[in-house]
Amino acid sequence: MTQPDSLDTWQPDRNLAMELVRATEAAAIRATPYVGRGDKNAADGAAVDAMRRFLSTVSMNGTVVIGEGEKDDAPWLYNGERVGNGMGAGCDVAVDPIDGTRLTAEGRPGAISVIAVADRGSMYDPSAVFYMDKLVCGPDGVGIVDIRKPIGENIRALAAKKGVDVSDLRVAVLDRPRHEQLIAEIREAGAGTRLLMDGDVAGGVNAARWDSRIDLCVGIGGTPEGIITACAVKALGGVIQGKLWPKDDEERQKAIDAGHDLDRILEADDLVASDNCYFVATGITDSDFIDGVQRNGPFVRAESIVMRSHSGTIRHVVSDMKADRWT
Repeated sequence: MTQPDSLDTWQPDRNLAMELVRATEAAAIRATPYVGRGDKNAADGAAVDAMRRFLSTVSMNGTVVIGEGEKDDAPWLYNGERVGNGMGAGCDVAVDPIDGTRLTAEGRPGAISVIAVADRGSMYDPSAVFYMDKLVCGPDGVGIVDIRKPIGENIRALAAKKGVDVSDLRVAVLDRPRHEQLIAEIREAGAGTRLLMDGDVAGGVNAARWDSRIDLCVGIGGTPEGIITACAVKALGGVIQGKLWPKDDEERQKAIDAGHDLDRILEADDLVASDNCYFVATGITDSDFIDGVQRNGPFVRAESIVMRSHSGTIRHVVSDMKADRWT
């Protein structure tokens, strides 16, 4: 039988979302015993192993485009690894078994397990530059906010669009020394900040949601996380823009040699060209949009969110599983 070329031409792809959520559930549950124990490498290793095992059973012919190897020195789920059982659609796969390993290790909220999938060849290659200056906003920001504008101007324009006072807006920013000036400008404009210890993906997804208390997510974070977030933004109908941010001259030259335009503003379709992509996340610790893994008597409960851009469908999945199957 000829293999389908894409997720869009492969009719059974509606089942793919539920197969993927089992992989993020497995990663989240396996990471849970390490919550608050101070060992982020052990947590990440357990999550990587569980996710990889479950992905091997999924009906897809996937290639990891954004993986663990280069970033976390992991032996599995590395860039270029083939995942799935080879029987489904050809697709690009982005994985982050734990978005927020430090949050997990320290028992803080906001850690999630994430997978994004799109048609093969549609995900931007993030290998040349690890960091990207990003702006993420929900549907109200379409045609309103622009990363090229000063942050204060974006805040005021978004407040006017929403019909609220600037002081009602909350802007998420990673709490890093490089953002000291940005944070000052946000507060000077009159908006509040939500400083994120980690959790680049979760921060962006929160900003794109229409029912979130986060209105914008801005600042310099991971390029791979930006591509994963773009899959969610395309389902949510929001805005994501990014500009590559080389950390030093060596990385800048590497990007130029790879043919990247460092002045180019990357939009959602640049980060993920496909209009048929999936975003799946399961909570490890409690976050704003999904709860973390909980033990309820003989069961363990995992809460997930599943988004598909092609249909504009967003599903919340709550699974209760026998705890003794996971020990």
